[in-house]
Amino acid sequence: MFSDELNPVALLQEVKNLLNKHGLNDKHFDEVVVIHTNNLFALVPKPLFKEDSMANYLKFNTKILATDALAYDELDNLDIVNVYVPYMNVNNYIYDLFGEFTYMHNGSVLIQSLLDNYSNHKEPVCFVYVGKKQMDVVVLKQKSLSFYNSFIYETKEDFAYYLLFVMEQLDLDTESTVVKFFGHIEEDDDIFQLCYSYIKDLSIFVPASPNHLDLGEPETSSIDFTIISTL
Repeated sequence: MFSDELNPVALLQEVKNLLNKHGLNDKHFDEVVVIHTNNLFALVPKPLFKEDSMANYLKFNTKILATDALAYDELDNLDIVNVYVPYMNVNNYIYDLFGEFTYMHNGSVLIQSLLDNYSNHKEPVCFVYVGKKQMDVVVLKQKSLSFYNSFIYETKEDFAYYLLFVMEQLDLDTESTVVKFFGHIEEDDDIFQLCYSYIKDLSIFVPASPNHLDLGEPETSSIDFTIISTL
């Protein structure tokens, strides 16, 4: 997780540095999965999705270039398609190193994993994944997705504004709605403390790791939910 958002060229260099540092660029793996984390995406109802119209879905949500390669993930049992911009320079580098691999958007992993494991509540639950500069808000109710979006923030006030705005637009009562933070966050962080002054039922959520993984007892801030959910 980088402290600042990187452009594709700088990101590729960081990927190369990390793989070289850990001696991974000459290893063989049975499976390689790449997760693209950005806010260059749009959720589209599957009945309305057309592969040749992907640019049209994205242009209303984000700025894209004519040269951008586009991709999509189909979300199981949701009739939703996540259209996004992958970093193809990174994909090409990974392919040159390891051959065929799977790639997807972090939002797809986040939504699918939360729905599969934590969506049995009768009332809406608001999950907020806290990154260094990016926050992902997922609202679930009775195994259905009510809302998903991602925001880039600079200050704790930005963070609180986006979250409270989402709750207002969805008519989620700050006195009764369950809100769960996870990712790079602890209860004594400034972001948590500020949001707690507005949201009564706010807590830290520690996702369970898959049964086949032994992660011991990692600190909450060390858990990257999108990574462990693909394993």
